[in-house]
Amino acid sequence: MVIFADDPRGTYARYITACNERRFGDLDEFITTDVEGVRSGIDGYRDGLRDITVAFPDFSWCMEDLVVEGRLMAARLTDTGTHHGEFDGIAATGRYVQIQELAMYRLDDDGKIARCWGDLAASLRCQLLGRGE
Repeated sequence: MVIFADDPRGTYARYITACNERRFGDLDEFITTDVEGVRSGIDGYRDGLRDITVAFPDFSWCMEDLVVEGRLMAARLTDTGTHHGEFDGIAATGRYVQIQELAMYRLDDDGKIARCWGDLAASLRCQLLGRGE
């Protein structure tokens, strides 16, 4: 089943909804089991998302733009949340953040995300440390 190829924008919107609703167990529909990225494998991918939502319990991703070129996708997101737990070695600050995130994806033959990379952690660190405001 080709997931993103048929309706990339609609499929990505469903993926973002699953993330925003903390339904990380449902990500198998969108992501390969051996996905590569900051953390490899579907369990590592889920753990990374959980870490963000533990540190920012109200964290939300909002898709602004999605560009698809062959097997590559680029998403520009607006992310918001309040820092209530440790994130990347930074103790809770209580700060509300709003950042622009760029996420890049490579799809496999079945149209699932096989590779993910982006600037989320760096952008969050900059906001929390008072840089780039």
